[in-house]
Amino acid sequence: MAYVKATEREQQIVTAAIRVLSQVGVPATTLRAVAAEAGVPLGTLHYVFPSKDQLLRAVITSVIDDVAEALRYDLDVHKGVEHTVRTALMRFWDALVESNIGLQIMQYELMSYALRTEGAASLAHLQYDRYISVVTNFCEEAARAAGERCAVGFDVIGRMSLAVVDGLILQYVSKPDPDRAHRDLNHALDMIIMFADPQPVARAHRPRSAQR
Repeated sequence: MAYVKATEREQQIVTAAIRVLSQVGVPATTLRAVAAEAGVPLGTLHYVFPSKDQLLRAVITSVIDDVAEALRYDLDVHKGVEHTVRTALMRFWDALVESNIGLQIMQYELMSYALRTEGAASLAHLQYDRYISVVTNFCEEAARAAGERCAVGFDVIGRMSLAVVDGLILQYVSKPDPDRAHRDLNHALDMIIMFADPQPVARAHRPRSAQR
């Protein structure tokens, strides 16, 4: 077998794991099946990821990193919080929900697996903490770039955004209806923006005496 760098081998296995998880679900996914999908010996997979928990942790991190990269692509945060939230979440929905329901089901299964498996609850925490962090950071970056402030903390906006979108995804997964989903998502974004209430930060004016 040709030599492959450790980072490339790890990504090869993670990519294969995402495919297998999306196709057969978390309970039915075995390290042997992932190794076969990746085209590597089972021993190589065990060397890179000694346990299923470690592999699933790498999968969650990879998926969320890919989501963050997709949201950031060509995103102009200088247009403010409202533009950033609307553009990012609509882009997420179009590219990663409607076009990849299997990926969304896989993530819900990962959370359920983590919560029901002794010692694996940190996987669920990781999944939600990372998603909240992505939205929180986008909002904070947009507010800073556009000179805005919000009525609530950016972390609150992150948690509320995830809660709303999460619920819409579950409805869409159970009964796909693109037209309804887009209408509901737009209504949800209206509520999030109204809740965040981004406003320009007033610039302080120096006294006339200080300007002379």
